[in-house]
Amino acid sequence: MHSGSPQDALSLSNVTYRFGDFTAVKNLSLEIEAGECFGLLGPNGAGKTTTIRLLATLLPLQDGQVRVFGKDLRTQSMAVRRLLGYVPQQLSIEGALTARENVSWFARLYDVPRSERRSRVNEVLEMVDLGDVADRLASSFSGGMVRRLELAQALVNRPSLLVLDEPTVGLDPVARDSVWARVTDMQDQYRATVLLTTHYMEEAEALCDRVALMHRGELRALGSPAGLVAELGADSTLEDVFRHFTGDSLTEDEKGGLRNVRIARNVAHRLG
Repeated sequence: MHSGSPQDALSLSNVTYRFGDFTAVKNLSLEIEAGECFGLLGPNGAGKTTTIRLLATLLPLQDGQVRVFGKDLRTQSMAVRRLLGYVPQQLSIEGALTARENVSWFARLYDVPRSERRSRVNEVLEMVDLGDVADRLASSFSGGMVRRLELAQALVNRPSLLVLDEPTVGLDPVARDSVWARVTDMQDQYRATVLLTTHYMEEAEALCDRVALMHRGELRALGSPAGLVAELGADSTLEDVFRHFTGDSLTEDEKGGLRNVRIARNVAHRLG
């Protein structure tokens, strides 16, 4: 069983997760190096979110081994949580609180030392360009501002591993660029490792050092976006790679999910 090298921010070895008779993740093994921006790609139902929730300690580890910066997820879950920042698909802000109050609540949740909380909250709000509206109710924010506020929440404990589950889906191009500019700034400033899921192939090509493509719970392809594209052919794109490994066997639900993402993207481009 692979235990991960000293350079690994994240190491998964033979991870399997089942919901009753359904296997959502099957024998998944991969390593992510410290400082990487790593993309987890695949259609709806591929096992991406289940994998993310396992890493975020929101689901119990059933089979296999996971290490985060050398710490065993099964036996050191609290230590792992202290290393993580997590932005889920679902909204995680409280609209009745101000931006500052939302981030302060997460600072307490992450057990940021009391003497550092005020400065940490101010720091991350400025980092995501919300310092000027920090005392406005979050319910008044646009979609892009909400996502940046969630980033601030996830960054307030200065995580070593930032986990982002489809952080820009549904956002217009300007808002998406703004979110990713903040993630890039955070990586430059703190050398954090980023693990993300996305349906936007151009986003993965532009941002990710490497990607893993999952389908029906299994790993189907792994490498740099440029390397995977080159293997398929000179005129290919990462979307072609995606289709190559999943397109012939997608269910109607999976095809519908991809269509919905493309429709949302096209609408966002028209409105952007």
